[in-house]
Amino acid sequence: MAITVTDPRPIDRAEEILTPKALAFIEELHKRFAGTRNELLEARQVKRQKVADTSRLDFLPETQEIRDGDWKVAEAPAALQDRRVEMTGPATPAKMAINALNSGAKVWLADLEDASTPTWPNVIDAILNLRDAAQGTLSYTSPEGKEYRLRTDAPLAVVVARPRGWHMEENHLLIDGEPAVGALVDFGLHFFHIAKQLLLNGQGPYYYLPKMESHLEARLWNDVFVFAQDFLGIPQGSVRATVLIETIPAAFEMDEILYELRDHASGLNAGRWDYLFSIIKYFRDAGEEFVLPDRATVAMTAPFMRAYTELLVKTCHKRGAFAMGGMAAVIPNRKQPDVTAAAFDKVRADKTREANDGFDGSWVAHPDLVPTCREVFDSVLGDRPNQLDKQRPEVNVTAEQLIDVASAGGTVTEAGLRLNLYVAVAYTGVWISGSGAVAIHNLMEDAATAEISRSQVWQQIRNKSVLADTGNTVTRELVTRILGEETERLRIEFGDENFTKYYEPASKLIEDICLSDDYTDFLTTPAYELVG
Repeated sequence: MAITVTDPRPIDRAEEILTPKALAFIEELHKRFAGTRNELLEARQVKRQKVADTSRLDFLPETQEIRDGDWKVAEAPAALQDRRVEMTGPATPAKMAINALNSGAKVWLADLEDASTPTWPNVIDAILNLRDAAQGTLSYTSPEGKEYRLRTDAPLAVVVARPRGWHMEENHLLIDGEPAVGALVDFGLHFFHIAKQLLLNGQGPYYYLPKMESHLEARLWNDVFVFAQDFLGIPQGSVRATVLIETIPAAFEMDEILYELRDHASGLNAGRWDYLFSIIKYFRDAGEEFVLPDRATVAMTAPFMRAYTELLVKTCHKRGAFAMGGMAAVIPNRKQPDVTAAAFDKVRADKTREANDGFDGSWVAHPDLVPTCREVFDSVLGDRPNQLDKQRPEVNVTAEQLIDVASAGGTVTEAGLRLNLYVAVAYTGVWISGSGAVAIHNLMEDAATAEISRSQVWQQIRNKSVLADTGNTVTRELVTRILGEETERLRIEFGDENFTKYYEPASKLIEDICLSDDYTDFLTTPAYELVG
């Protein structure tokens, strides 16, 4: 095999990361695992087509013994016993990384996936920042002279890195002339350069695994971990992985996913927006009963979402794994204290529900939310690091409950359609510019928000949904008109130069995938072609 870096741009300190030995490790990972990854992506399409033919998903009969078995995952290391507050955000630029590490959260989800645009400089800088953080040398001085340093007066957040999902490719690194697998590049560079230092620090190489659709995909990750630990002479079991249950087929395989990763598993996480996006994707051909209402009205208290989260807590605690709650994406706006206060009240209510349901911790997207989340979980946990002892034997979730989308209630409105189109274009425009974490209307958005936004529009066109507030039917013509109006709004908000460079191509992309007869599995795949 031959490995080639295709991006000729000089990137500061890239030679520290793209060493011959590191690239050889990436090459070996691909030699061993890329073929299986490709087969599993094909298997996704086969399974999705079966769902399209039946409008049904169910628990796997062939893995009944695993669901009924008496087994547990490996005990969590000391550094991951207490995860009551987890800060999420990209690992680049350095300023954001430092703020996350200093936030007071127990864990920082260092995101190389949905909150990061995988430009080649971003990929390299993220690994550099995480390596420097592990070595205690990460720092940044702004152009105005403001210094950012790692705090020494309190513990830093424990880093759990999130590589890209199995579907993403890395166009800037070719192996035998083909794009590398993004997940293997992210994991490989992080593990090769940082794993041993993390172990010296009393922690370890910890990962969040996104977008998986089956336990066989978890098995592949486990095989990668076993090989990587042997390759670098690191003790088996040093790796710990938390899996995001953010696809509807994965919700039917929670036990099996934990089982495949049992020597390396740390827990499962409930990812709201990607989960809803996956439901639309899977049941896009299933008719009006699977059309979700305006996304802002789909609460975690909807019966089908309650089924999902309660099953997750029960499954995790039965197996000795942590159950991690979803995102609080509010960004405090000091110019609108009343709006911020109301948003914080909603966050508190959401985190209280999670803590009382048995979750061991939850996510926030801004450091100012850390105290609120911590206070809620402190009130439930007390001196305990987690609540693995809170079993949920009374929870019995059926397949029908998990896919009872109609239980969400609500309606489809033109206001919701406009918001979806605005957010999809606004997010994609910033993503194309090189930033994957975007503040929109006082919320920190990542790719999951844009995915569900554009997917809802496609689904509404497909099903000729009627808008409750105007009585209009959602058609290609209506979407084209509203998209044009929302795109013009963005031009006015952000100016002609940014519009021409980022928002105009973003609008064209959103138009193409919303109006296409064929559904686009991931927005970021065609958007990646627009990134330098």
